[in-house]
Amino acid sequence: MEHDFRKVMKKIVLIGASGFVGSALLKEALGRGYKVCAVVRNENHITIRHPRLTVASVDVMDTHRLAVVLSGNDAVISAYNPGWDNPDIYEDTLVGYDSIIYAVQTCGVPRLLVVGGAGSLEVSPGIRLMDTKNIPEKLLPGIKSLAKVYTDYLVPNHEIDWVFFAPAQQLEPGVATHRFRLGKDELIRDNEGVSHISLGDYAVAMMDELEHPRHHYERFTIGY
Repeated sequence: MEHDFRKVMKKIVLIGASGFVGSALLKEALGRGYKVCAVVRNENHITIRHPRLTVASVDVMDTHRLAVVLSGNDAVISAYNPGWDNPDIYEDTLVGYDSIIYAVQTCGVPRLLVVGGAGSLEVSPGIRLMDTKNIPEKLLPGIKSLAKVYTDYLVPNHEIDWVFFAPAQQLEPGVATHRFRLGKDELIRDNEGVSHISLGDYAVAMMDELEHPRHHYERFTIGY
């Protein structure tokens, strides 16, 4: 018999809740009845008010402070991104995730779901999307650092039940259709060869994974 995880898992932390992906995840989580602690750099960036929402202004690189905030929750969803315009995005992504992962481990939260990137997905055997010429040069530092978080920080980690959820190549504003496909390590394309997914459907699939875990210690992806 399949359990309804919402009955036993009600308190989550969402890191990066004010961002492009994080804001969609926040809306979906609250809509499903979760108590959410939104971790952001600037609490003024969270404009919504909700009785099940608390906001914590925390620098993710402050590992001790972050661990205190995470403690006692059932899961952490991380949409952390130091900013695409940040000239230090490569290093800040690595340092930030090193802190996040360590904080999750030390405070005993059992589940970590990471908003991944499509860059590390394979477009053909042994060829990753970020190895092709289909990625703007200015985005490569952030894409490569997130791929390194997956390969070097998460894959060797067996202390946390983690998952790295990579979107399609084009993650577009839009509502949930609830009609999408999930995969593992290969970029998903539609019948016209386009790899895309709406923000709404990505948020739905992430919360579905939280409620009914089907992936553990691995990456998975989504597309139409």
